[in-house]
Order: sequence, then C-alpha cells, then structure tokens
Amino acid sequence: MKRGKKYQEAAKLVDRSKLYEIEEAAPIIKQTATAKFDETVELNIRTSCDSRHADQAIRGAVVLPHGTGKTVRVLVFAKGTKVDEAQAAGADFVGGDELIPKIQNEGWCDFDVVVELLI
Repeated sequence: MKRGKKYQEAAKLVDRSKLYEIEEAAPIIKQTATAKFDETVELNIRTSCDSRHADQAIRGAVVLPHGTGKTVRVLVFAKGTKVDEAQAAGADFVGGDELIPKIQNEGWCDFDVVVELLI
C-alpha cells in the first residue's frame, strides 16, 4: 500500500519496536499530527484487573484540558476570604447562598462546573 508524503515523514519519527513513556510520547504525538482538527489519541494501560469479573472492570473517557476548545464557566459557592481566593483562581461567578434562589427560581444555568469551597 502506498502512503502519502505526510504519513511517511511522520512514520520516520516513530520507532514501532519501542514502548514510549508518556513524557516521550507527548512531543512525538504533537510532531506527527497532520489534521486540521483535534486528533484522537489512544492510550493502552496494563492493569492487574481481571476483565471476567464485573466488579473489576475499568471504563471511562477523559477530555483533556485543551482538547475541545470550549471554555468552562465555573461557579463557586464561597464565603469570607474564600471569595477572594476563588476570584483570584479565575472563577467566573462567585457567591454564597444568594445564588441558590437565582438558580432555582429563575432557572439560571450559565455555568458548566460548580465548586463549593468549605470554610
């Protein structure tokens, strides 16, 4: 099968007989990316789980921080000095119990993640 120029150049950067650590693989992944969209990376991890037992199954999907391009709006429930800490950390909305009626009665949902800072 004949391969394109970009594929052949990217294939030269990867040693198929070597197992890469994450620190080594990440720069190679970035160098070999040729698409104009966010490409998918498959990660295989060897665990000691027995897949024949339902209670040992591991499943999940993770979206990496800069993978979707969507900005995450954060709402923080805090009081006292924690309000300043939340604003300094970059929270979009910070408040206390006064935000609860706004969410319940007005249906305000202009946030993606809610964090509660304990006092």
